[in-house]
Amino acid sequence: MKLPIIKHLVEFIDKNDQDYVLETIETLEALTEVPSLKDEELDVIGELISNLYGAIEVDKLVKGGMNQKEALNAFMTRVLGSIDKA
Repeated sequence: MKLPIIKHLVEFIDKNDQDYVLETIETLEALTEVPSLKDEELDVIGELISNLYGAIEVDKLVKGGMNQKEALNAFMTRVLGSIDKA
C-alpha cells in the first residue's frame, strides 16, 4: 500500500463519489480471473485493489470525524499492526 496513492484516492472520493472506487474494485477483481495474466500483472492489480480498499477505509474514518492526516495515520498503523501479527 502506498500512502500517497491512498491520499489521492481519498481526495477523489471526496470530490466525486465512493461508488466510482467500488466499481473500479469490482472491475479489477474481475480482471484477476483472466487465465493468461502473469504473476507480475496480478501483483500490480492486487496492489491497486489494496490501495482502493485503503482509500475507502480512510474515507470512512474521515466521515466519522477524523481529519485526513489522522485518518491516514490511523489506517497505516492498523495495517502495520496486522502485518506484525502475521
